[in-house]
Order: sequence, then structure tokens, then C-alpha cells
Amino acid sequence: MSADMEQLIAKTAREVLQESDVADEMTEHQLRMEVSRRLGVNLSLPKYRATVSQAMQAFLEEERVPEDGGRAEEDLEEDQEYTEGGDLIICNLSSNRKVTVGKLKGKTLVSMREYYKKDGKDYPSRKGISLTNDQWFILQNSMPAIEAAVKKMTPGS
Repeated sequence: MSADMEQLIAKTAREVLQESDVADEMTEHQLRMEVSRRLGVNLSLPKYRATVSQAMQAFLEEERVPEDGGRAEEDLEEDQEYTEGGDLIICNLSSNRKVTVGKLKGKTLVSMREYYKKDGKDYPSRKGISLTNDQWFILQNSMPAIEAAVKKMTPGS
């Protein structure tokens, strides 16, 4: 694939994502089909799929990382936001996914969960995971290995 074609696909994918109100819920397949439609090119070949995948990943990473690079610990004390159940919202992974820290039966839990709206309020769904302190520390200590594996499996890295 030529560099010009790769740039055109990436540019068109970015435009589609910017125009979308639900970019973080769009699948790669949906994005690839829309880019294919706009360009009049079949993008089902692996070389095109990788370009669309990279464009989507780059867009979502830009959208999710605040300009200051994230929240410092001291910033957590200001502007704290809580769920309806009283858990501290650490971040929003997408429009309906949150990372929270809270307590249940005296145990601190780090939760990554999907939320749904009811009567204008967000409520946790059953879709997600809650980690105890021990589980959280195991995951935290495994982050370098996870990051290396993601980088290795990401096309173009």
C-alpha cells in the first residue's frame, strides 16, 4: 500500500471518528465499513485493516488522555466526583464505563464497570470487574508486562 493511500485512510478514519457522537462505542469493523464507503475502496485486506485499527487507536488515546497527562494524587482531593452509590470516580473510560474506588463490606475495591442511565442518573451494571487490594496490586505490578504485550501486538509498533 502506498504511503499516500495509508494517509488518506487514516485521515478519513479520523474524520469519521470526529464526526461520530459515539466514537468510543464504534467498533473497528463499523469504522472500516464507513471509511470504505467514503473512499469507495474495499478495506477488508489485512494491510488496510491495520491502518484503520491504528487510526482508531490513536484517536481514542488522544481523546482519553487529558492535556495535563492525567490527574495527580493531590488533584483527586479537588473536584472529586462520586457515583450514586458513593464510590469515588477515578476516570471515565468511555461514555458508559468508569473506574471507581469504593468500599463493600469493609473491603476497598477498584472497579471497572459499565454504567446505564435511569431517571437521568448513572447506575452500575453487572458488566465489569471489581478488584480487592491484593488483586489490584497484582495487576499494578503486572502493568509493565501488559504494556509490553499490547505494544508487541499493536500493528506498526
